[in-house]
Amino acid sequence: MHINRLDHLVLTVADIEATCAFYTRVLGLARVEFGSGRVALQCGEQKINLHQAGFEFEPKALCPTVGSADVCLIASDTIEAVVAHVVAAGGAIELGPVARTGARGPITSIYLRDPDGNLVEVAVYAGETA
Repeated sequence: MHINRLDHLVLTVADIEATCAFYTRVLGLARVEFGSGRVALQCGEQKINLHQAGFEFEPKALCPTVGSADVCLIASDTIEAVVAHVVAAGGAIELGPVARTGARGPITSIYLRDPDGNLVEVAVYAGETA
């Protein structure tokens, strides 16, 4: 067997609408609805499914917890453009830009927190900007 990509991940959140507002405004993700009123955030060919804390869909993680995620999103802009967008949208950068290592090599990253305290890294691979 060979796994070649991540399709989706799940965030357990305190407030789906607050989460959607943050990720659409600050990070430019698209809010999508699917199934029977389920909500996700689309980013490229992947999505982040949202579960309301206390009302998770089955099957679910053994101990779904608000604010326990640490994710890295890759942008196709320059890190300067990413910083400018995040700041203009009211996002608070906690750290960065800093050099890090992504799955495919060196990246430049910033870190911020979503409404639940999840750590969100936004990174850019050198030479892969639009």
